[in-house]
Amino acid sequence: MNLENSYDLIIIGGGPAGYAAGIRAGQLGQRALVVEKERAGGTCLNWGCIPSKALLKSAEAYQSALHSESFGFTCKDIEVDFAQVMARSRKVADQMGGGIEFLFKKNKVDYLVGSATLLEPGSIEVVDGKYAGTKVQASRVMIATGCKPRTLDEVPVDGKRIMTSREALAMKEMPSSIAILGAGAIGAEFAYFLNAFGCKVTLIEMLPTLLPIEDAEISKTLGKAFVKQGIDCRVSTRVDKIDLIDGGVSLSLHGEKGDEILEVESVLLAIGVVPNLNGVLADSCKLDLNRGYIKVDENYQTSLKNVYAAGDIIGPPWLAHVATYRAVQAVNGMFGHATPIPIDSFPGCTYCQPQVASIGLTEEKAKEEGVEYKVGKFPFAASGKAVAVNHPEGFVKILVGEKYGEILGAHIIGSDATELITEYGLGMKLEATVDEIHQTIHAHPTMSEALAEAAASVHGEAIHI
Repeated sequence: MNLENSYDLIIIGGGPAGYAAGIRAGQLGQRALVVEKERAGGTCLNWGCIPSKALLKSAEAYQSALHSESFGFTCKDIEVDFAQVMARSRKVADQMGGGIEFLFKKNKVDYLVGSATLLEPGSIEVVDGKYAGTKVQASRVMIATGCKPRTLDEVPVDGKRIMTSREALAMKEMPSSIAILGAGAIGAEFAYFLNAFGCKVTLIEMLPTLLPIEDAEISKTLGKAFVKQGIDCRVSTRVDKIDLIDGGVSLSLHGEKGDEILEVESVLLAIGVVPNLNGVLADSCKLDLNRGYIKVDENYQTSLKNVYAAGDIIGPPWLAHVATYRAVQAVNGMFGHATPIPIDSFPGCTYCQPQVASIGLTEEKAKEEGVEYKVGKFPFAASGKAVAVNHPEGFVKILVGEKYGEILGAHIIGSDATELITEYGLGMKLEATVDEIHQTIHAHPTMSEALAEAAASVHGEAIHI
């Protein structure tokens, strides 16, 4: 590839925000350059969303084989090649990364591997890789460098005893025991995956429930499911000290039962993320920040004219689908295609089993805001399809406005929850009422029937409960 002297848009970072911005710019006929320090797709595709879902699928397949007698056959002497399980996840990530590179070519987007520094509005310098030292100009620059896992200074990450999600996705051997610090989506997913293959998992959360940002009823249900699966869940528990010992790690815990010492082979840090801005801004290039995240206006423009930012680097929610949405909106706006549409609601998904998906208000938030609402619920145990496929656990819960019946929030725990949530999201986008969901004929037998039944139950009209 021959770099041009000047572009319409340079994007620093090639994750879900960065690559989407480049492709959208190409679709609009603009000359775009994406600079990514590792590989197209960023953390999500290479070290997050995609490879982790491949691992979770392997865990589900293994658990299905172990409990195959419920389907009328028995699998015996099942052998697990953990290295192959991990290798498959890397193969999936490689395949999808190649797909992004193809899309760059299709849309005439230039792409290079390397780190870049914003020298001033309209000017960047590539600081490593094949094009190190090259300065490139652009009418506009977008920063989409995302976030990186939060670590602890007192226990450096070594990829064996202390890991973040990145190192965990590169394991060759499974530890015999692990403590996972943080029971958000990443912590919950790794807890399910490792426990499914026989690792002794202790999941530690400072707050009173797993998945603390979810509706409390959903979080409590997941906690019960995890305990039933054999995961040692410690909520309302803090870690006072972490010591590296021979062959493992010692943790000093303080929880509901007082103080105790837990010794494990490995620790996985799932305690959140921090903004990834190291080396991105020249000393002379100052941007307004908020807790380290880049501040932007309604057009995704930073405090410097023609310098934009999108994705995780502008702050929560740290979700790939939100990052992509923000980036596309930013590009549409900067090139005069359409005024950016602000985010009003978005789904959150956790891909353990049972899956968890939600959108909009939780009951706790509705009460806090003084919103008058009604609740509809439907258990998957009453769904013919859920029982037939041996996934009767969980339920659908919908919150609707007391006066007009508009959808305020929806919460699902159970098989395929992450696929099902989109119907309620579309309903909220179209300002549908709960009655319109109820009156939409859902195919039988399907998991999605539970969505209609939950809507019907708001008015006590559900047929199957």
